[in-house]
Amino acid sequence: MRIAVLILAAAASLQAQTPSQPLRIYAIDVEGGKSTLYVSPSGESLLVDTGYADNDNRDANRILAAATAAGVKRIDSLVITHYHADHAGGVPQLAARLPIGRIFDHGDSFEKSVVKTEAAFEPYAALRAKYPHTVVKPGDTIPVRGLEVEVVTSAGEAISKPLPGAGQPNPLCAAYQPLPPDPGENAHSIGMILTFGSLRIADLGDLYWNQEHDLACPADKLGAVDLYMTTHHGTATSGSPQIVHAMHPRVAIMNNGADKGGSVLAWTTIETSPGLQDLWQLHYSNAGGRDHNVADKFIANTSATGDQGFPIEVLAYRDGSFTVRNPRTGFERTYRK
Repeated sequence: MRIAVLILAAAASLQAQTPSQPLRIYAIDVEGGKSTLYVSPSGESLLVDTGYADNDNRDANRILAAATAAGVKRIDSLVITHYHADHAGGVPQLAARLPIGRIFDHGDSFEKSVVKTEAAFEPYAALRAKYPHTVVKPGDTIPVRGLEVEVVTSAGEAISKPLPGAGQPNPLCAAYQPLPPDPGENAHSIGMILTFGSLRIADLGDLYWNQEHDLACPADKLGAVDLYMTTHHGTATSGSPQIVHAMHPRVAIMNNGADKGGSVLAWTTIETSPGLQDLWQLHYSNAGGRDHNVADKFIANTSATGDQGFPIEVLAYRDGSFTVRNPRTGFERTYRK
């Protein structure tokens, strides 16, 4: 209850700043998993991933708290980027708390022999059979009134042509070094570019390093973004300089846990991205230590807060401006084009 009240108060504070209708974004703390809620000015909601199962319904409850703060009574569109337990595990618990309109994913699992993945995928697959369900391909769009959502990767494939405004040669590709192939779910993750007026957001799930290359080299297919919801929790096998620096984000939000993601390599790549104004983190990264974490005011959860589950909140506007807020500290910053 306390976290729901805090989120409601924070949302009211941000909304009071401008009469225009914002896009609301909640990077929800699912302890190193992924769950992000987008709420269009139309009132339609898009939830990307649901965090873990179990944990006394912790992640479903945190999603519900964010939805309540946003005035959302149902998830109109649920996108499951891939079937690892930290992304798809919480779907049954969420469905027990909020109605779901339709489900989008990449189809079948690519890790049929992986016990942990099957333990998350099988109950998810049984549940999705009860809902309108769409398997998306690169180039498809996900309908959310008031928000453009374009799928750029799915099931190991990438868009074949650059998005409008992209297509420039990427000089960083000359230094690219592939990693050993990943045949599993991360390599097959759904990735999306979301557009709201002149604001562009990259949300690429857990897309693997080698598949990122298909979007960034030899020419950049995505173009510049304003907000980068960091890939794969800031794990070292995603977020190569070739794609991060090509996207040229103004602000990044890392959905890491204290001991998951937040790697020194990924953190450094983001921090050194040309034009970056700020990086925000859901957790203090124990791996990063003193030198590879941002200042406390940009971190939603620290060891001192315990398991409070603070989100990071964004109110974004069609002119490309947006405000990011840390409910734990009350600190917020506005970014203007």
